[in-house]
Formats: sequence, structure tokens, C-alpha cells
Amino acid sequence: MIQLGVNIDHVATVRQARRTFEPDPVWAAVEAHLGGADGITVHLREDRRHIQDRDVERLSELSHIKLNLEMAATAEMVGIAEAIRPHTAMLVPEGRREITTEGGLDVAADPVRLREVVARLAAAGMLVSAFIDPDPRQVEAARDCGFSICEVHTGPYAHAFYEHGRDAEQPAVSRALEQVADAGRRIQDAGMRFNAGHALNYYNVQPLAALPGVRELHIGHSIVARALLVGMREAVRQMKQLMREAAAAAVTPAGRPK
Repeated sequence: MIQLGVNIDHVATVRQARRTFEPDPVWAAVEAHLGGADGITVHLREDRRHIQDRDVERLSELSHIKLNLEMAATAEMVGIAEAIRPHTAMLVPEGRREITTEGGLDVAADPVRLREVVARLAAAGMLVSAFIDPDPRQVEAARDCGFSICEVHTGPYAHAFYEHGRDAEQPAVSRALEQVADAGRRIQDAGMRFNAGHALNYYNVQPLAALPGVRELHIGHSIVARALLVGMREAVRQMKQLMREAAAAAVTPAGRPK
């Protein structure tokens, strides 16, 4: 059954705007769990612009669902992950000037170092995920580096969906969706888990949730934005319902993808 990982970075963004103690990301994680989240995602950035070290420590101690730590493949972050031991360590690219992660990790450009990082994290008991663009070359490199999971960057699909009238049948949207689907097939054929995420929202999520074999969608900004109006628990519940409806509609009565 398809799962939802809720990224709570932007709960911390609101807190850090005033350098105060509220809203508390851990409290948000509890509410997300009660709304049906299967996991919590946080990105501990080098500049600590939102999530702080103590947030990750408390989430690791207190969360009853999976913790997915997004991180750059730096010595500092590897050491933190080894100490905290989240369920999943997801390696992502990171730039100080970007507003949010703008593209996938170029695994193919640095396989020797990344293979060492993956081995260290796996030896500490974590599943290791690569956030990659829907590029066959990156899927192959991730397999060769020993990643257990590939999360496909869905930003181009989401942007095409928005720019073409929120119409999933527009050719540009269909092409972008097929790129994700093709990457997903390659990931599964390589023996890795197929996850996806970035810029997904309540209007574009269902075509992604209907893709064959997708295990988890990771969604943050859209859920936090809706939570301002309806509460975190209800915002998560609504997203999870959309995902499950789409996944169920994509499966035949015999249990096979259409």
C-alpha cells in the first residue's frame, strides 16, 4: 500500500522566523502521525535555516513512525546520521542560495565517494536513499553505489502540471509523468525501492500515486500550507485519502496494475 512521508521543515521555518520555540516540529510530527502519515521527513541543512540538530534528536527519540533524514553527503552530516540513526538517510544536493532543493543528486558524477558514504550509513543500520532526477544514468549509478531506495525528483512534472492548466492530459505533463514512470520501472528492475517527491500538492498528486510500484510519496510544503487553515492532522488525512484513492483506482480487481 502506498505510503506518505510528511516533510515538516517549514513548520521549523515559521519558528526560526522569530528564533523562538513555537511552532514545535515534534508536535507537528505527532499531529501528522495521527492524521495518517507513515513517516516524517526533515532536511538538516548545513546552514540550519529551519530544522535544527535538536529537532532531529527529539524526533528520533519520540517519533513512533519512520524518520527520513535528508542530508548532504558531507562528513559532518554522515557523523550526525551515524549518531542518531534515523530509519532512512536520504542523500540530496544542497546549495546555500537555493530556496529549496532544486534538482537531483548527481550520483554518476561522484560514484567513488558516494559508494563510501552509502556503505558507512548502511553499516550503521540505515536504509540509504538517493534523491535523483528521472534519468536512467542516475538510476544505474545509484544501483552501483549500493543505494536501497531512489526517490525520483517530481519537480519538472509538478511545474508542467501547473504551467499547462492543471491538466494531466496535456502532452507536456504526460511526458514529464512518463519520465518519472520510466525511472520508477528502472529503479524496481535494479532491485531498489521507488519513491517520489518534490512540489507535489493536492491537485497534482493523484497521477503520481497511481504509478506502478511507487512505495512512498514525500510531501511537505503543500501539507504545511493547508495545515495553517485546517490543522496538520486534517491536512495529512486529506492528502493520504487522495493518494489511496488514486493507487486503488490504478489496480485491477485481480490486484495487477492497469
